[in-house]
Amino acid sequence: MSIQIKTFASLSCALALSFGIVGAAQAAGANAISVKDAWVRWLPNNLPAAGYATLVNASDKPVDLVDISSNDYGDAMLHQTVSNGSSQKMVMVDKLTVPAHGQVAISPGGYHVMLEDAKHKVAPGDTVHLQLKFSDGETLDTPFVVKSPAQAN
Repeated sequence: MSIQIKTFASLSCALALSFGIVGAAQAAGANAISVKDAWVRWLPNNLPAAGYATLVNASDKPVDLVDISSNDYGDAMLHQTVSNGSSQKMVMVDKLTVPAHGQVAISPGGYHVMLEDAKHKVAPGDTVHLQLKFSDGETLDTPFVVKSPAQAN
């Protein structure tokens, strides 16, 4: 009877290990970063637009957003609004860290994507794409819904 118990225990361990390996392989193949609620605040007369979204990191390690580009805009840059008491200014940011198992909001009044030099007419209701590049080598081609200032509020 003890041989059967040992055999059962060995088979159980082997089965558990094989499921663990399959689960790890599936997790490694999945995108670590996802994007939700992506939108652009449109402004008239070719004024710069601003992009917003929430970046979600499902991995065990922090991941940095390190570059942004777009086929719809000549320039796409990550900025942050910084308050100095009575005034605010925008500063360019080289990277934005998304914590492990966490998220970061790119939202009005904080981090935002400055979009300049639209390559074609962009209007509320359109969808533009931004390519978000991360430090883990992942690039996400992300659709952003274009909203008027009234729709954004």
